[in-house]
Amino acid sequence: MIELGVTPTMIQPVILCGGSGTRLWPLSREYHPKPLHALNGERTLLQETVMRCAGLAAAGDPLLVCNETHRFMVQAQLTRAGAKPKAILLEPKGRGTAPALTLAAMHLVSCDDPVLLAMPSDHVITERSAFQRTVERGAALAGQGYVVTFGVPPSTAETGYGYIRTGRALGEAGVRYVEAFVEKPDAATAREYVSSGRYLWNSGIFAVRASVWLEAIGSFRREIFAACERAYRQGKRDGAFLRVDAHTFAECPADSIDYAVMERITAEPGALQAIVVPLAAGWSDVGAWDALWAIEEKDAVGNAARGDVHLADTRNALVLAQHRMVACVGMDDVVVIETPDAVLVAKKESAQAIGKLVAALKSAGREECLVHRKVHRPWGTYDGIERGERFQVKRIVVEPGAALSLQMHYHRAEHWVVVRGTARVTRGDETFFLTENESTYIPPGTKHRLENPGKLPLEIIEVQSGAYLGEDDIVRFEDAYGR
Repeated sequence: MIELGVTPTMIQPVILCGGSGTRLWPLSREYHPKPLHALNGERTLLQETVMRCAGLAAAGDPLLVCNETHRFMVQAQLTRAGAKPKAILLEPKGRGTAPALTLAAMHLVSCDDPVLLAMPSDHVITERSAFQRTVERGAALAGQGYVVTFGVPPSTAETGYGYIRTGRALGEAGVRYVEAFVEKPDAATAREYVSSGRYLWNSGIFAVRASVWLEAIGSFRREIFAACERAYRQGKRDGAFLRVDAHTFAECPADSIDYAVMERITAEPGALQAIVVPLAAGWSDVGAWDALWAIEEKDAVGNAARGDVHLADTRNALVLAQHRMVACVGMDDVVVIETPDAVLVAKKESAQAIGKLVAALKSAGREECLVHRKVHRPWGTYDGIERGERFQVKRIVVEPGAALSLQMHYHRAEHWVVVRGTARVTRGDETFFLTENESTYIPPGTKHRLENPGKLPLEIIEVQSGAYLGEDDIVRFEDAYGR
């Protein structure tokens, strides 16, 4: 008899931060992806994911697996949320959820073989207590050796989600064996799935013991297991991060948890068994703009708006303004997303196709699909205010106690004007302080560093001038962040 109420000794949250969320462009971009944005509240999706794990019974501090490019933003967001991670594992390049979970399992298997609660970092779940009760029940089953996935009872015939076909019942409370994972369906097939009552949306959340996962991935995808084992064994600690070996990990095949393991599990007696636990907790993967519209608060005619937005004769629209006023007249069922350097206007029904547009922009070499005008660095941010021939203007914010690297530029000079706070400036052999309304000049070829010795953010305006203003014209001599 399956004991549905038993909680395992240890639940280890494993948060997978590898996605890019291209269908949420121009907000989500390659170097500042979807999990690191606040889409449905004050906290980012990553912070919300961490917070909903905090109340789980017998749960440890979360382990995160993220792309090396995003490591400082991930670390900063955890700090602002008051979360202390068990570890942050860095992937040199994204290889999908299966290798990411394998690295996490290798790091954790010796820690009393915990149940890994693997979840994406970019979902919205509105009912936290229901989520916690459900995953604790699923983790109890995972503690008994099952591979557990969580399926969301479908509310609509959604074509943007994968589905799970359920099989025979296991015990009580709606738990069933997994019969099959199926791809995103067309509209007619989705309606058949929903009306049959046998299908659940695939949430992408799993619970499995570390040892069970390693045995399964080693059996079904030996090449993934072997590459991850070598990369992990040859990795090293880098400050707050655990960095796997880049050369070895590059040889690892890319695959998802679903394809690598879940779809290969059979129902043969005595073999590894996959089961699904229903998750009714207000779940959405917010994979495209129409999904965000669906969960946003709306006015009487179905409009969801944020920012300096003015609407007339407009219905069922999602309009987000970040930088300037946006006005819409006579528009129905549209998405309008305004950012400082790009504006998207699309029919809501075409939201799933935005990923193709982003791919085309990337092929054309457009930076707008990679970075925002405001760029995050481990020491703070810079915002490219204006740019022209042989000049560039930036607004730079340095966090308290932080410092840029000791560096030099061959092709550009820099003028700094302090707007707020106090700066400690190194210029050649001299070091001096600047306060509000004071300025200095850094000639080309001069070693320099900008530091914030104060307790408040330092804000400066930087005017660059020269023949070449690219970010790669930096020679670093000292850097606290190991870049």
